[in-house]
Amino acid sequence: MKKILAALVATTALAAPAMAEEIKEFRIGLLGGENAQDRLNNNECLRTYAEEALGVPTKLFAPADYAGVIQGLVGGTLDMAWLGASSYAATYLQDPEAVEPVLVKINLDGSYGYHSIGFARKDSGITNLDQMEGKVFGFGDPNSTSGYLIPSIEIPTYKDGITMESGKYFGEVKFTGGHEQTIVAVNNGDIDGGVTWADGQGAWEDGYNSGALRRAVDAGLVDMNDLVQIWKSKPIPEGPIVLRKSLPADVKAKMTALVDTLHEDDADCAYGVFAGESLGAAPITHDAYVSIVEARKAKSQ
Repeated sequence: MKKILAALVATTALAAPAMAEEIKEFRIGLLGGENAQDRLNNNECLRTYAEEALGVPTKLFAPADYAGVIQGLVGGTLDMAWLGASSYAATYLQDPEAVEPVLVKINLDGSYGYHSIGFARKDSGITNLDQMEGKVFGFGDPNSTSGYLIPSIEIPTYKDGITMESGKYFGEVKFTGGHEQTIVAVNNGDIDGGVTWADGQGAWEDGYNSGALRRAVDAGLVDMNDLVQIWKSKPIPEGPIVLRKSLPADVKAKMTALVDTLHEDDADCAYGVFAGESLGAAPITHDAYVSIVEARKAKSQ
């Protein structure tokens, strides 16, 4: 990694002023979905690498909800984040010039899709959405792709009469606050079912290869043998790693290179940053998220 970064410094030295003259610190936003301390712990290695690469203090920020990261990017108080597709769409719709997608997480099969996964406790007897009628259903965060946007669009097509309003099909619809909160709420029996995200690859017992279920298993929060899948969305494009557009070119080049080679240089760090097993990251552009932007726009009308 140091050789790559040294090369980038050499190629950008003539194109931009010294780093210290451009930025005084670098700020990475961590999207919600699990408790703040775990987010900070999982990304501390990335913070350390970024600080070494950029030569300025690098800080991690873990707001309570998705909106905190979105507003930080729009307002210019955050420089980088790994967003969900819907959160990226929300950021783009507020200010198309705020951020640019640079990389996306790659699954073990080479794809960059994932799924919204509906699940319930196995001992509840619930095995599909038909058996969720009259029961309590949980979403994560209104700005989550898999935790709200996609299931709120796809689930109503599962069966006539299903809506996202409490008392219409589901007895009650709740927002739990994030993926981890939904998983814990279902596991504890506080709600009957809910949705979260996973790549849908690998074994159910492991929480799949990556995603919120895998995070929960790794954290010892759940035993997947106690849970059952009751619904699965169509593939969703994995959210992008974004950088603030107005950052100096050399800063963007260094951070893109750092994250792009993270899996190769430090697989354990990449495991924490990317929520499980992956092949690291690959380049991505706005074009991959046009359909999500349109879905988000339609939902807000």
